[in-house]
Amino acid sequence: MTPSKHIQNHSTHARFATTHWSVVLAAGDKADSQCTIALQTLYQTYWYPLYAYVRHQGDRPQDAEDLIQSFFIYLLEKERLGSLVENQCKFRSFLLTALNNFRIDQWRKGHAIKRRGGRAHLSLDMSDAESRFTLEPVETLTPEKLFDINWAVALLNTVFDELQQEYQAKGQGPLFETLKFCITGQRSKLPYTQLAQQLDLSESNVKVTIHRLRKRYRELLRQQIAHTMSTTDDVEEELQRLFQVLAQ
Repeated sequence: MTPSKHIQNHSTHARFATTHWSVVLAAGDKADSQCTIALQTLYQTYWYPLYAYVRHQGDRPQDAEDLIQSFFIYLLEKERLGSLVENQCKFRSFLLTALNNFRIDQWRKGHAIKRRGGRAHLSLDMSDAESRFTLEPVETLTPEKLFDINWAVALLNTVFDELQQEYQAKGQGPLFETLKFCITGQRSKLPYTQLAQQLDLSESNVKVTIHRLRKRYRELLRQQIAHTMSTTDDVEEELQRLFQVLAQ
């Protein structure tokens, strides 16, 4: 589970150069379509932790939805990114800081960019935002801690969905559905001998398949974390932070 902090392989560096947050940082305040695509992709994945964050601070559902939409339109105005992303290496930290500043400097002064205003355009289905929010824990956690928890859950759900899609693309959707317990923290309802019969595999092949499934999940998890970091040096630290948050 431990990634190298100093990867020297050139091809690995080349792949990392195209990850989402590093693309945004590299583009800065320059007009770059890849920067916009990268930021939109990150937005699609991580809008809910921000929505829940402002709801926990007392914003009404419609106000929270309008705020988050306006905030990301604000970010997508690329000439603003240069100053916003300076010295920020983690997308998670950047988002929370930028959102808080946006609320103070823009939203509360009534100068927020409207959904239909500006040059940017976003299409996001937030219809289930409030139904998800009603399932939020009512524990005495701060909005910041709940933001981190929701961030971790969003990341893990994204990795799970990506892995599921990989197996479905290979025509192995039923195999994934049967063995997904090994990456969700659940225990198999059936012993390996029965799993082997159900999947028409030997028991040893079932164990090998589970090992490969877990290994691929860990690979995708690191890749998804890397999408939110500026360098590979911080992936391990963010991974450990993820585990700490989920253990709370």
